[in-house]
This record gives sequence, C-alpha cells and structure tokens, in this order.
Amino acid sequence: MIFADAFAWLLDPVNWSGGKSIPVRVGIHLLYCLGAVLGASLIAVPLGLYVGHTGRGGVVLVGGSNALRALPTLGLVTFLYLIAGGGTVGVLIGLIVLAVPPILAGAYAGIQDVDRGVVDAARGMGMTGSQRLWRVEVPNALPLLVGGLRNATLQVVATASVAAYVGIETLGRPLLDGLRVLDYGQFVGGAILIAVLAVVLDVVLAGVGRLVVPAGLRLSAAPAGRTRSRRTQRGRREEPVPVESGGSTA
Repeated sequence: MIFADAFAWLLDPVNWSGGKSIPVRVGIHLLYCLGAVLGASLIAVPLGLYVGHTGRGGVVLVGGSNALRALPTLGLVTFLYLIAGGGTVGVLIGLIVLAVPPILAGAYAGIQDVDRGVVDAARGMGMTGSQRLWRVEVPNALPLLVGGLRNATLQVVATASVAAYVGIETLGRPLLDGLRVLDYGQFVGGAILIAVLAVVLDVVLAGVGRLVVPAGLRLSAAPAGRTRSRRTQRGRREEPVPVESGGSTA
C-alpha cells in the first residue's frame, strides 16, 4: 500500500541524518515560509490599514489583489530565480507575492468591518485620525487580520514546495524525487510532512490570535447559537408555580 510505503520512508533512519535529511528540509521550508509571511506582512498590513482607514483606493486594492492571486507561483518563482541569477531572492519574492493578497484582504476587511458607530463615538470624544486607527479600529480588526495571516501562512507552506524545482532543499524535494523515480511512498511521505507542518503552524497562529485578540471580540465572533444559549442559561430565572387552592373555606 502507498501509505505503508510512505510511513516506511518517514521512519527510515537514513532520511533523518545528513545534509538532506528531513529535519534539515523542514527547517529550510520553515525559514522560507516565515520569511515570506513576514515580508508580505510588512507590505500588506500598512497598506490594508491605510486604505481601510481612509477609504481611498479600495477599488484599486481589490483589483490588484485579485491580479496577484492569478499569477502562477511556479512560473513566477522560476522567472525571478533566473532574473536574480539563482539564490533565494527570487524564491522569496515569489512567495511574498503569493502571501500579500490574503494578508491585505484581512487588514482591509478588518478595518472596514469595524462598527461605524464606535468610530463616530471616538471622533466625538476628540480622538485624532491616528488615535482612532490604533486605539479603536486596529484592536477591533485583529480577528480578521489574524485570519488573513493564517490563510497566507497555509498557502505559503503548501506553495513553498516549488522552491525545490529550482534546486532548494525544501519539503518539495521528496515530491520531485518521488515522481522522478516513481517512488510514491516518498512522494506521499513528503506530502504528509507538508500537511503536518501546515497544521502545526495554524495551531500556533491560532494560539497567538487568542493572546492578541481581546476576549470581548472573541466572544462576539462566536456562533450565534452558542452565544444565545449561554445568555439564555445565564439569564434563566425560575418562574413561580401557581398553587391551586383546594377545599372550602369556613
């Protein structure tokens, strides 16, 4: 069976030692992913916050984001790799281009989703534009912003495998090697490693989200049924039971 061969490949001690071992490839894959998400955040978060706060350039932002999504990552990485003359710069730029749209969408949508009544109240209190942005809008936009970061991370983890196409030892190498020699156990083993890495990073970012997002915003984002049921249980009161009078009065 393919999965039996995959686990045999994963448990083979040969694959866990040396310069091309699984831990080394996981580390390289992780470094590219973190570098791409960090680089994309430095570009997309300020831009999304600015457009969402000012309301200027929203149409251009959405159109440009959709255009970036349509770019083929493998072709872009290969082209930039050739332009840069090898190295990691081209691969990182290609992955950053992939990660920008979801982070940009999360930052922009998060600011736009803030209750306008809250923003107007802050304006009425005399807050300046920057104070409203950082004290009111950004804290309320954190759930969607963190969601955009999680989405971008998952996409980059899956797509960073294409770096192996240009000779970089990421977790895409077992996929290419497995296809080349028709070793489907190695191919599926590499896919399992990528999936596990994506799940681990998503769990870590979910934990970070719970730390940075205020508790009130997490409760407001809970499903309506759960929130309603909790309120019902907390607000439930015992109604008095009417007592039927029996017998005659003297």
